[in-house]
Amino acid sequence: MTAIPGYTYDEMLAPSPVSIEDLELLKASLLWTDDDNAALLKAGQVLEDQIEDILDVWYGYVGANAHLVKSFSGADGNPSGEYLAAVRLRFGQWIRDTCTRDFDEEWLAYQNEVAHRHLTKLAKTDGIETTETHIPLRYLISFIFPITATMRPFLAAKGASESEVDAMHAAWFKAVTLTVSLWSQPYNTGAW
Repeated sequence: MTAIPGYTYDEMLAPSPVSIEDLELLKASLLWTDDDNAALLKAGQVLEDQIEDILDVWYGYVGANAHLVKSFSGADGNPSGEYLAAVRLRFGQWIRDTCTRDFDEEWLAYQNEVAHRHLTKLAKTDGIETTETHIPLRYLISFIFPITATMRPFLAAKGASESEVDAMHAAWFKAVTLTVSLWSQPYNTGAW
């Protein structure tokens, strides 16, 4: 269990509409291998004590882009420090989970919850009044690149060989793409 407010992975959640079979098809589409699982676990070890630094980079990027920081607006339309801080804790845990959790039905249920937090429950988890109703899907998709590109220096920071860094970085890219694919599910008005 984690003490992070709003972090509900360890609570009973509604099942994801995405089945394990669907998940396996997504992973096959990403050319996922057992080597990716091993590389993600290694990445989790390499990144653990760098998470705050990673979040500083990511939050700097979001804060420098008015159209992105707008998603963290309070009732007055200005960025809510309380909301930014609450999401930051969960974002750090998401890094850990992406690297270390089994991609099973519980993980799928949590990804479904996160998807709805982006689309239908924005700021509700933290009880924040906001001027925004959702995060546009285009920003979730476009965020794949900065979340991936900025990770490489952190993966290389502990002296891994170039090939190990390449493997961790490729696995991270696949995992982020997989996660965002799952988060896009409730935006889809047609069949999954």
